[in-house]
This record gives sequence, C-alpha cells and structure tokens, in this order.
Amino acid sequence: MGIATDIIMLVVAAFFFGLLMQRLGQPIILGYIAAGVFLGPHTGGLTVSHIHEIELLAEIGIALLLFALGLEFSLKDLKPVKMIALVGTPIQMAVTIGLGFGIGLLMGWDWKPSLWLGALISLSSTMVLLKTLMNQGWLGTISSKVMIGMLIVQDLAVIPMMIILPQLNNPALGVPAIGLAALKAGAFLAGMVLLGTRWLPRLMAHIARLNSRELFILAITAIGLGIGYVTHLVGLSFAFGAFVAGMVLSESDYGHQALSDIIPLRDLFGLLFFTSVGMLFDPAFMLDHIRQVIFVVMAVCIGKGLIFALISRLFNYRNVIPLAVGLGLFQIGEFSFVLARVGMSTGSISNDLYALVLTAAILTMVLTPLVSGQTTRLYAFKKRWFRHEVLESSNIPDEGYSGHVVIIGGGRVGFQIAQVFKRLNLRFVIVELDHRRFEEARQAGMAVVYGDAGQEIVLEAAGIQAATLLIVTLPALVTARSVIVQSTRLNKRLKIVARTSGRDYFSLLKELGVSEVVLPEFEASLEMTRRSLLHLQVPPMEVQRHTDTIRQELYGDLFNNDDDYRVLSHLRGAEQQFDLQWIRIAEESPIVHQSIGESQIRKKTGASVVGVVRGGRLMPNPDADFVLHPDDLVAIIGGEEHRKNFALMSAQA
Repeated sequence: MGIATDIIMLVVAAFFFGLLMQRLGQPIILGYIAAGVFLGPHTGGLTVSHIHEIELLAEIGIALLLFALGLEFSLKDLKPVKMIALVGTPIQMAVTIGLGFGIGLLMGWDWKPSLWLGALISLSSTMVLLKTLMNQGWLGTISSKVMIGMLIVQDLAVIPMMIILPQLNNPALGVPAIGLAALKAGAFLAGMVLLGTRWLPRLMAHIARLNSRELFILAITAIGLGIGYVTHLVGLSFAFGAFVAGMVLSESDYGHQALSDIIPLRDLFGLLFFTSVGMLFDPAFMLDHIRQVIFVVMAVCIGKGLIFALISRLFNYRNVIPLAVGLGLFQIGEFSFVLARVGMSTGSISNDLYALVLTAAILTMVLTPLVSGQTTRLYAFKKRWFRHEVLESSNIPDEGYSGHVVIIGGGRVGFQIAQVFKRLNLRFVIVELDHRRFEEARQAGMAVVYGDAGQEIVLEAAGIQAATLLIVTLPALVTARSVIVQSTRLNKRLKIVARTSGRDYFSLLKELGVSEVVLPEFEASLEMTRRSLLHLQVPPMEVQRHTDTIRQELYGDLFNNDDDYRVLSHLRGAEQQFDLQWIRIAEESPIVHQSIGESQIRKKTGASVVGVVRGGRLMPNPDADFVLHPDDLVAIIGGEEHRKNFALMSAQA
C-alpha cells in the first residue's frame, strides 16, 4: 500500500502514544513526537519507509496550523495584557535571541547558526502551556493571561522570522533580499486587505447559501492552502499565505464556523507534522552529545526563565506573577519546529543543529509541568526568607478576621452583596483586581484586598483559611474555577456560593465543591415572569407557587442528592403559605372606624393583623383597640384561604 501503510502506522502509533501522554498528564503532541521516534529510521523495529513523502504532507500540516492561528487571532485577547504582550514580548524575543547567540558562540559555532539557535529558542509552547495551566487549575489567573498574551505575539512573530532568517544565507545579498521579501509581504498583505476582505466573505456567503457542509469545508481548505500556494509562487512562505488567509477570514461572519470545521483537518495533518519531527530525532545523537544537550537545556531553562520573570517585573507585575511566568514559559515551543523545518529546507541550518534543538525542545516540554508546578512552593520559600511584598489592602484589622465571608469581585454584584452584609454587621473581605473598584470599596469603609484572587498569596491576605463562606461573583468559568480550586486547597471546610452563565456548568461546579449556584439570567427571567403574571391578575400565591416550582426544578437537579436543599425548598414553600401580605382598606369596608377587636378579624377570617401603614408611617403589632381607617394599608399573615377571607371582608360594602 506504500505511503498509505505509513500513514496508517503513524496514526495508530500516535493514538496509543497520545493516550499514554494524556494519562501521564503531558500534552498530546509529545505523544505524536514519540510515535515519530518509535517509527523513525533511528530506532530500529517498525520503520516508516516513505519519510520524504510524509515530510511533504507535513508541510500541509504547517500551513493548516498557521491558517487556524490566523482564524483564532483576535486583538481582544491581548487587551487585558496589551502592554506586556505587544511591547514586552518583542523585548523578550530580542534578549532571548541574544542568549541563544551567546550559547552558540560559547560552543564554537559561527554567527549564522548561533543566530538561528537564538531565534529557535526564543519561542515558547502554546500547546504545552495551555495543557499545563488546565491541569493545575490556573487558567484564568492574571499570570495565565500574561503568558497567553505573550505566546500569541510570539506565534505571530514566526511569520516575519520565516521570511527574514533564510535570507541570511548570503550576507552580501541579505539586506536587499530582506527588503524585497518585505515589499512582497507588504504588497500581499495590502492585496489581501483590499481584495480579500471584500471577495472572500462574498464567496463564503455564496457557498453558505448552498447549505452544503462538504462544500463549505472544502472551500475553507482551498482558500487556506490555495492562498498559501500563491505566496509560495511569488517567493514567500507557503505558511505565511495560509496565516494571512486565516486572519482575513476571521473578520468575516463565517470565521467561527471556518475555525470549527478546519480544526479536525488541522489536527490530522498536524499529527503528521509532529510525527515527522519525531522521525528526525536520533537517540544516538543525544547520547553522543549528552553534555552539549544538557548545557543547552540548562542554559535555556535558566536563562529564558529569568528573562521572562524580569520582563514581567519590568512591566509592574508583582508578587507571584513574574515567578509563574518564568517557570511557565521557559520551554522551546512547537513553532520552533516549524521555523527549524524552514531552516532545513533552505539549507540555513545543519542536521546537527536541528537535532540539538529538537532534543532540547522535547526535554523542556517534558519538564514544563514539573517545573511550573513548583511555583507555589518557590513563592512560599521566597516569602519566608526574603522581603515580603505587602499586598495593598484596606480596613482589615491587624489580627485579621475569623469566621468571615470572602467576596471575590467588587463589581456591581459583589458590591451590592457587601452593602447588605455591612448593614447586618457581618464580617467580610472583598478581593478585587480593578483598582477603581478597589478604591470605591475602600472609600465605602469596606474591608478589601487588591489582587488576583486566583493566587494563593492574595487569598491568604483575605484570610481564606479562617473564612466560613466564599462568594464568587466572577462570571467567567475559567477564572472562577481557578479561584475555587485554590480556595478549597487552602480551606477544606469552606462553603461556596458561585454564579455561572449556564446550567451546562452545574456538574463541573458541583465537582469543585460549590454549595450553591446562582444563574443571574435565570433569576431575572423569573422576576420578569412574576411581575408579568401579577399584571395579568394571576393571584400572588399562584404566581409564587409556579416560580418556586421552576426554581426547584432547576436547582434541584444540581443537588438532587442533597437532603438539605430539599428540606430548604419545602420550608420556602411553607413560608410562602404563611407569608405577610399587604391589603388596603376600602372606604366602604364594613370594618372601617372599627377596632381590630370589634371587627373580630381573627375569628371571622383566620388572619392576623401584624402592622398598619397610615400616612406613610408604620405602626407595627397594633393591639385589639386599634381603630382602622379608610385607605389604611394593613399587613396580615395566615394561610392563603385566611388572606382571601380578609381581602373579601375589607372590600365588602
């Protein structure tokens, strides 16, 4: 079967190795690389026979990876961390390239391979980092947003590097060649912006109207690969054209659907790319150059980690963030493989340099979860032995609180909750990252801590270990999850109330140990329903019965095994049956100008009068001698039938 047999072998091996890596808590791409090593020419046993053809197919994988990157790219993702992402990342890459250049010179290399080494190690791994953050429950924290923002810019920087670095093969023609490549790239981008943004959306709209899923998938694949091939014909990178095509499509109405449809194809061809990377890995090379490999890995881990930490500190990120960023982004990334393949195909780098970078990249990727997982321990060590960084907080006594409530988020929801607690003299601490909201809470005399609630040091400052209740008002699930995971790790006895945007997340929140879940949109719909039914003259008790039933059906599914919730639901129902109701006394009512005792209200109706509002003034618990006047607003309690009887009595002529 020829190459078909090779592809089948690679897919099957990638599945089993990917499954193994998943069980070990490692990114699946390491399984793909391991499959390539297993079936490669350097390990014996089963070997892929058509390696060159697999490498040609892997070029499609590179193009689809960058096409999907273009579809996913959005400036909105960079907004929360735009300064460090857009300014700090180029600084980091320049300094890291300098680090790699120095490593190359120390090993006796010429300037060109040293520069390529610096470029290859300047990129970190998006896939490895996202997998690590998800496993550790840190996705959604400020440090994770900083890292993802920097990774987005790094991934974009691959494009100009793929254009510029191959031109260094001939230094005499390098500058003119780079200038020509830049002009070509600029002209191509201008053409895509002017023509592509108009023509491509029209084409996609026409195809979408045909209602053929197959044609739609074929169209987006043809656009990505076809435009990439056009850039290849004019002397630019195949992958560059695919990236620009994806970026143009992302701005259309069909960007999200295009991305969801291209992902399976991208993953399949990406599998071929990463397995082809693994096939070039030579264990004998690693053993023969073990000192060189260890030196490069150590230099990259330490040097690159320090660079990221210092850049974070330079942009005023404090506390645990520089440490988390440094320990999370020290590895060599998957796009380094893409760049290295370009170097190999243009004769810019040697097989030995490629093998060295590949070996170092695999080792640093494997080390990432282990090293990143030490962030909390190392930060605790730093706090113990070095100067403690004081968190900004206000209105918290020196001895702290015990048995209090921690409110995560001082926005509209959190601030309103805090105001009620303050009126009731309940002890609470707000944790807020927005400095404007922090100042508002501080000026209102509330206990508040400024910081990212996903970080242990911030939660400790809020006294989470001694708290009895945690209220998470954050709407984003990834951020809320990070806070809940860190909080329950510090306080196992903590009760948690959280909000969420949909009932699809109920099971996840239950697994995290959340005691109560609130859906704001659901509660708003119930209140609108209640008011609408009252306007339609539906009896108040009937309205309350229906809304309570709907609420119990929803929240009962979340805690269907929770007896406390069921008891509480029954108590709420019973409470409504004997709830207070206000009724206005009509002027022609027979009980006007009579005392409560003379009217025999309790005897005739079964209801009890517990308050009267007259002239805007409340008179609670009136006695039997209290005389009722026309237009009095009377508060009564009793069963539904008792209140109906009083309503009839007070209105009769």
